[in-house]
Parts: sequence; C-alpha cells; structure tokens
Amino acid sequence: MSELKHFHAPETSPSAAPLSPAVRAGDFVYVSGQVPVCADGSIAPHDIEAQTTQVMKNIEKALKLAGCEMKDVCKTTAWLQDARDFGRFNKAYAAFFEPGKFPARTTSEARLMINILVEIEAIAYKPL
Repeated sequence: MSELKHFHAPETSPSAAPLSPAVRAGDFVYVSGQVPVCADGSIAPHDIEAQTTQVMKNIEKALKLAGCEMKDVCKTTAWLQDARDFGRFNKAYAAFFEPGKFPARTTSEARLMINILVEIEAIAYKPL
C-alpha cells in the first residue's frame, strides 16, 4: 500500500488554511478546491471569466507540484456563486483543456466566500 504524499508551495496558495494544495495517493493526485487568489494574495477581478482563469492557473500550479499537467485531470468539481454565470464559466474553463478531452465534471451553485465567484477542485490520474 502506498503512502500519501502531501505537496506544499507558497506560490500555489497564499492562504494559511489547514490543507494541502495537492495530495498524491498512488496513481491519483487530489487538488484541493482552488479559489481565485493571485500569487500576491489578492482576489482576481470580480468577473467570472477572470476568476475562473485564475482558479485554473492555481490548479495548474498545484498539479505541477505532483508532476502532473491539466491533460492528466480526470474529474473536477466546480461551485459557482451564481448559476447564471455558467456559460461564461464554461468558456474560460474549456480553454485549459484540449478540445474533446475534457475531464468528467460536476458543477453546482453554492454560497462562496466574499468576492469569490468560483471554486474548483480536481482529481488527476498519472501512474508513478
């Protein structure tokens, strides 16, 4: 049985929250829910496309810690502050994947932290 490997990097999440940005469990890498926090600790502009882009960049950074890329992502879960943002969210989200090679995804509406319009967590598969 393989052990869990926890990955941390200050540039991935400036938050001091009690979580690991990424955890490898065997051939799977679990990325904690990412919010649109920029490297300097500020929140991306209050726009769903800008915030989704920042969240996806944060996911890329967390995946990189574990030796993964976006092409390794097999499942995401996304929470939107407002379901009416779904179309614009999809546009920004899709830009991070090859056309036709999107991961499985669940998207729902949820009350998020102040000024946060989107949060996304990811699961990647990359054999050791």
